[in-house]
Amino acid sequence: MATSLDASLTPAAPTNPLAAAIVATLVQRIGKDEKAARPHDWLAATILTVRNDIIQRWMESTRDAHAKGAKRVYYLSLEFLIGRLLRDALANLGQTGEIAEALKTLGVDLAEIEEIEPDAALGNGGLGRLAACFMESLASLDLPAYGYGIRYVNGMFRQRIDDGYQVELPENWLQHGNPWEFERRESAYFVGFGGEVVGTETGHVHWKAGEAVEAIAVDTPMVGWRGKRVNTLRLWTARAIDPLRLDRFNDGDFEGALAGQLRAETLTRVLYPNDSTAAGQELRLRQEYFFSSASIQDIVRRHVQYTGDIRLLPDKAAIQLNDTHPAVAVAELMRLLIDFHDLGFDEAWDVTRRTFGYTNHTLLPEALESWPLPLFERLLPRHMQLVYAINAKLLREARSLGSDDNAIKAISLIDEAGERRVRMANLAFAGSHSVNGVAALHTDLMKQTVFADLHRLYPDRINNKTNGITPRRWLFEANPGLTGLIRDAIGPDFCNDVDRLSGLETLADDSAFQSKFQAVKRSNKVVLSQWLKAQMGLRIDPDALFDVQIKRIHEYKRQLLNIIETVALYDQIRSHPERDWTPRVKLFGGKAASSYHNAKMIIKLANDVARRINADPAIGGLLKVAFVPNYNVSVAEKMIPAADLSEQISTAGMEASGTGNMKFALNGALTIGTLDGANVEIRDHVGAENIVIFGLTADQVAEKRAQGYNPRDYIERSPELGQALSAIASGVFSPDDPDRYKGLIGGLYDGDWFMLCADFDAYAAAQREVDRRWNDRKAWNQSTIRNVARVGWFSSDRTIREYAKDIWGVL
Repeated sequence: MATSLDASLTPAAPTNPLAAAIVATLVQRIGKDEKAARPHDWLAATILTVRNDIIQRWMESTRDAHAKGAKRVYYLSLEFLIGRLLRDALANLGQTGEIAEALKTLGVDLAEIEEIEPDAALGNGGLGRLAACFMESLASLDLPAYGYGIRYVNGMFRQRIDDGYQVELPENWLQHGNPWEFERRESAYFVGFGGEVVGTETGHVHWKAGEAVEAIAVDTPMVGWRGKRVNTLRLWTARAIDPLRLDRFNDGDFEGALAGQLRAETLTRVLYPNDSTAAGQELRLRQEYFFSSASIQDIVRRHVQYTGDIRLLPDKAAIQLNDTHPAVAVAELMRLLIDFHDLGFDEAWDVTRRTFGYTNHTLLPEALESWPLPLFERLLPRHMQLVYAINAKLLREARSLGSDDNAIKAISLIDEAGERRVRMANLAFAGSHSVNGVAALHTDLMKQTVFADLHRLYPDRINNKTNGITPRRWLFEANPGLTGLIRDAIGPDFCNDVDRLSGLETLADDSAFQSKFQAVKRSNKVVLSQWLKAQMGLRIDPDALFDVQIKRIHEYKRQLLNIIETVALYDQIRSHPERDWTPRVKLFGGKAASSYHNAKMIIKLANDVARRINADPAIGGLLKVAFVPNYNVSVAEKMIPAADLSEQISTAGMEASGTGNMKFALNGALTIGTLDGANVEIRDHVGAENIVIFGLTADQVAEKRAQGYNPRDYIERSPELGQALSAIASGVFSPDDPDRYKGLIGGLYDGDWFMLCADFDAYAAAQREVDRRWNDRKAWNQSTIRNVARVGWFSSDRTIREYAKDIWGVL
């Protein structure tokens, strides 16, 4: 019998049923009493409670797909930048208010515990975030789908800034476990490497792998809008066939006993290992084959289990390759069809080609993956045979249709120029019935440049599917203030059909609505200002213009152009204090690949410039600069709603699409950009008067390069540019090391492949046009409201509908 003392120590049972369920989970699953629970305990208990509902919907979705014999979409991507999942799940289930109220009765703030959920370290940039948006839209549109990728233990890296330099640290997002995931031990596959291909007495061939690992599936539910469907993100983790060699352990070779497991775990440790070394290149190819092989085996197993006829695979499965990383899946499916399902080569090729679609994301030659032929053949000897066989079929067809020697060289899966290499983009193109670009300009350039000869051979294969973003994550969740304002103004229908944002058009000129719109933006800027002060000790004025460039650090994205113009502006403010300058806060964020020296120097330069400018009392706070460390989805969700100006300034013809441009516009920021990627289509939708476009076009860039571009001519004609470059190169911003930036700036004088000098004056003039617009706040608000009203077309729901209808055949 309980004593009175026992009773006094026992907390009263919550009267709110949902709160009671959370407390029960806390006690039974986390093993904590309410009084002892810490914020991370409440987070875990809340996730596990919400997960119960999600699991039920997940199972119902799977049963429904089986019952209908539905064709499934399989999306293969090396990245899925899904971010935090609790807020996303609650919003899509419509349970945010209920959970918040239940937790409030327990003395817990939902917003606070949401902030401590780690970002899943499964991607780096736009490629991975696009894949995440697509998974959410597939579920929201009630389309059965699996996403396939790698369960990275440490992701790419956690970025820390030490003395202005990027420092790469492990991203330990899994150190306390992941309550969203489910290991599927029954879905485990043998993935081999190396060895040899041997013939059998029956005339078949058999790949006898020299080593192997076991790929084990770990599933995460992907919740669609209103919870109508829950799809599966299946990520692979690796385990050695013999995790512990007991014989070696007993002989005292403790490290050798675990070597196999360590080698297997290396496959899933890090996203994009440094491939500047031979070992790094080999690891990356191993990763790509590991996840592609496991995924294709899983797809084939599921198909045969439910239909029994492998020849029907294209009727029941649509496999989409997200860039070239999973391109080896083409050869892997051919191997399974020929070696295990006894299809002849031609029939296997027909099944393969009708099953695959390929999305190209870049025109940069270095990003169109290729592998040294000896490496590829040593690691994947059977696949090398199949690549040669596919290539022979492809080249004979090209020759029969009149392709000349130059075209044959361009079409071939083997690059014969210099070191012989296997071209993965050509393999993906040849092995797919559909090849799509991700913006209208990008798709046109694909036909004219990297795939010109393949396009002539297969003129109906290339098509465009302009990227999109999910409005659930990037408006409803990231910007609840704006979402509420829109709902009050035009009603809630836009939540189910984002095209209905067009209802804001009539309010763009309404002064009362403009004031409310501006107030929401300022509130978001205050929140960001407070966060930056807490994180970085930086004080910024929320009434200044927030000018934001957040994306992967790469020379073609031209963060350097932005920094150089910042230096020029700083010089002008100091030289002409009498002018009416617009107060600005310049915010940068993004990671540089660990082996990309110039990108890392750009980060250092941004920090050096920030340190000098922010400490200069002569400019009276008119200009502030900050590089925000460890940019990820959660940081983006803070910065994008607060941005006034969206920097989309890549060299024309080099950005495939971009999706940050869409997120900023949807949240009421004005775009300054070149006519590159999806900027072209954003201009067409929002109107040329509601965007600030500058610089060379893609055709003009190509023409200048062909004619012999001389950047020194532009530097000599532009005093502002010349002075800024001189200041940076001479050590004004690096007094501790005056020569630090001589190489970086010298590259602009000697080549300037990305045309910073050619575009500088136009960019500086565009920035002064931004100042002029900002100072006419009525006109500024009209433009930004029209941006929100007119960008509904850039929803990933629209993009997925186009894929589903035109490529996958599931609508």
